[in-house]
Amino acid sequence: MSEALDRGRLHDYTNARVGLRRAGTSLATAELLDMASCLAEARDAVHAELSLVSLRAQLAELGLEIFSVSSAAGGRGEYLRRPDLGRRLAVGSRELLEDAGIAAGGLVVVVADGLSAIAVERHAGPVLGALLPLLEGWAVGPMVIAEQARVAIGDEIGEMLGAAATLLLIGERPGLSSPDSMGAYITWAPRVGRSDAERNCVSNIRPEGLGYLVAAGKIAGYLAQVRRFQLTGVALKEETLQDRN
Repeated sequence: MSEALDRGRLHDYTNARVGLRRAGTSLATAELLDMASCLAEARDAVHAELSLVSLRAQLAELGLEIFSVSSAAGGRGEYLRRPDLGRRLAVGSRELLEDAGIAAGGLVVVVADGLSAIAVERHAGPVLGALLPLLEGWAVGPMVIAEQARVAIGDEIGEMLGAAATLLLIGERPGLSSPDSMGAYITWAPRVGRSDAERNCVSNIRPEGLGYLVAAGKIAGYLAQVRRFQLTGVALKEETLQDRN
């Protein structure tokens, strides 16, 4: 009775695999089946292709101009095998952005499939809908949807569009309890060659993790300080952020 009660209390706070039921020295069959199901969901999320039509329809409601680009990876298989190709734009996508002739000088938003396309399909629209009204002082736009993309692709996109900063929303590596977790990466003065130490990240954005309103508040807090100090990364400490939640 006490063990079941403790397990129930733990699961009120986390969906991590704690207090799993056992049968003798092994896990109970129900626990093993649940783990196998979650593993299948994670694998499916990694291999799933982005539904570009559906995502564009969601983001169009935000009123920003939208461009669709792809990385140098030729397909999902190559993207998974060659992370380096996911960090650079395909030649055709570079030409598209060059022909656009945009000099944003503000904040460019990139929505990338990453390792979980379903994450951005589910969460990018609601998060941006909550975030955009909070972005005081920022000229926002355009929005770029990037397929077969890694985080660093935002550096090349931002550099080409003359952005002061980029906000990149991307599907994170799925876990056994989180196949649709989304991350937000903020980079000041984006350019090819930026390191991860030069970015700030808000992670685990999803209803079961960091909710939309809380995530939007955290991102807006970072962006307010990014404008003030004109930097991102390890030099921008979270304790300096204004609480906007």
